[in-house]
Amino acid sequence: MERIGKRAQMIALGLSSRKNMCIHPSVAEERSRESVDAKCRKLTSSWVRVKSVDDPDIELCDFFEEYEKTGAEALLPPGIYTLQDLRVFGRKKGWCPYFLARHMIAFVNVVVYSYQYLVDPKVSQMVSKELERECIVVFDEAHNIDNVCIEALSVNLRQQTLDSAGRNISKLKSKVNLMKQKDAQRLTDEYNRLVSGLAQQGALTAPDDWLGNPALPNDILRESVPGNIRRAEHFLTFLSRFLEYLKKRLNVRQVESQSPRSFVQHCASDVMVEGRTLRFCYDRFTSLMKTLEIVDTDEYTPIQLVADFGTLVGTYTKGFVLIIEPFDERMPSVPDPVLQLACLDASLAIRPVFEKFQSVIITSGTLSPLDLYPKLLNVNPVVVQSFQMTLTRECICPLVATRGIDHSAMSTKFDMRDDPGVIRNYGKLVAELSAVIPDGMVCFFVSYAYMDSIIQQWHDKGILEEIMKHKLVFIETQDVVETSLALDNFRRACDCGRGGVFFSVARGKVAEGIDFDRHYGRCVIMVGVPFQYTLSRILRARLEYLRETFQIKESDFLSFDAVRQAAQCVGRVIRSKSDYGMMIFADKRYNRHEKRDKLPKWITSHLIDAHLNLSTDMVAHVARDFMRRMAQPFDIHAGKKSLLSKEQLMQMGAGA
Repeated sequence: MERIGKRAQMIALGLSSRKNMCIHPSVAEERSRESVDAKCRKLTSSWVRVKSVDDPDIELCDFFEEYEKTGAEALLPPGIYTLQDLRVFGRKKGWCPYFLARHMIAFVNVVVYSYQYLVDPKVSQMVSKELERECIVVFDEAHNIDNVCIEALSVNLRQQTLDSAGRNISKLKSKVNLMKQKDAQRLTDEYNRLVSGLAQQGALTAPDDWLGNPALPNDILRESVPGNIRRAEHFLTFLSRFLEYLKKRLNVRQVESQSPRSFVQHCASDVMVEGRTLRFCYDRFTSLMKTLEIVDTDEYTPIQLVADFGTLVGTYTKGFVLIIEPFDERMPSVPDPVLQLACLDASLAIRPVFEKFQSVIITSGTLSPLDLYPKLLNVNPVVVQSFQMTLTRECICPLVATRGIDHSAMSTKFDMRDDPGVIRNYGKLVAELSAVIPDGMVCFFVSYAYMDSIIQQWHDKGILEEIMKHKLVFIETQDVVETSLALDNFRRACDCGRGGVFFSVARGKVAEGIDFDRHYGRCVIMVGVPFQYTLSRILRARLEYLRETFQIKESDFLSFDAVRQAAQCVGRVIRSKSDYGMMIFADKRYNRHEKRDKLPKWITSHLIDAHLNLSTDMVAHVARDFMRRMAQPFDIHAGKKSLLSKEQLMQMGAGA
């Protein structure tokens, strides 16, 4: 690919956050994204660099300084650059790879980055606004694109967040008073800019930029800031009143739900905070942060979230719901109040993308059923197409296990999931397959709670010990470090021939981002149907909104969402055309057409009738036969129609 890129004078690069691209020794050591951003601003902000002229003891980033000295000549030569390639190039040239990559967006042929850089208005207004209409946008692995869009416009506030925001306001008041004494002209200049309107302030330089407005571009008011929040001290008083109102609303004993319009009206009557003023909340806040020349931005994340919340609740009246819960229903004895502004309409966040770019492609191996996505995103696609997977051999073996070793039904339905017989049969299924499947196996459960419960009972019944006679057991937890360590040891167990079983959870980090290719995943078992937590009030509000706005039935959406998650889980096992593996759907409900038909075609085309409604012993028999066939010598060149050789790729590059 590198040769093709250079020969075609093509430039392609990946763009990520500072945390993934920084090469400054001390900044790169920071653990969180927020702390890396804050420490970077301490070294690169324009006001810090101005002060360093008179005070040489002020530390700056040498990589950024070298990049700035080079100016417009800081360019990448033709080629294809991963994040690691950019870091290596940055060290070689002495340039900051993060700011270099952002600068190169205007020149490259291909840029690869996260969905949020396009659909999250806070990030897209900062990074992607320069992209031209003629750009071709491809959303890959887009099976969860509706959830990404909803999360981009949703804000949660907890008691700890509001308490920290109060301390932020106190600190900002102190800084404003100090600036009045030392540099009152700066505050006066800011006031004059606000009189003329935020939209006319001009573009900020790259190191000084802040996350953009949380509202969508077309919904931002292009006019002067209301007079009652133009002065810094008045704005902080306004924020204090709004914060006290939020604390008051959070102090509830039962669940409350209302529309943004109703919330804003109540807020206006209670503390005289109007919706129109709230719409300017975030822009006014960022203006103040820049005026005060604050660089430790991670410390002010709580008040930033409050400003986010205020702007969104003041801007939108439809497609959102506000829910206040005093505790999590799954742990009612633990007080944990949360105020949630939840977006219910995925089309709101992605609409600006469709309006700006003339070609948008949404694709994924688990984008099924296709007919539901246009409804969720409120778009009329020009082309809707599903492609079969071209394989060199029958290397996929999906099957449906509905009965246990005693031929009783297996399912994680609410009325069956805790049945001792069902739990024993699931354990026996895993144990039988661990004796047959070589190397690595992956087992996905419907939730962390169910996984913990079932593994504990397997341990008590001796089933876990039976599994460990054949393979080592590794478990995903909600701790990222523990899970990373478990994954590393799982791979080591597979590499040394001992083999391993990795227990994971659908909708978890592993299910979304980790590949179990080659010998790391010769079989994946989906235990149950991974429905969302149906008692979630936000989910119920979204289901009601989808039914009333897009005429999508609740049962259709829940089944669609569960099956796409199951398909995403089992798809972890096949990552190339020369790979092979088994996909086992272990729940009697997968035997129904309404569930099975929602699976992607590349799976259902290999799901033959003989592999439906199987018991544990039949599954083990099919597994032995499949693994025996896959173990036979295989000529990779026999599949020329579906696999391109390196020479063929080079010839195609030369022809281009």
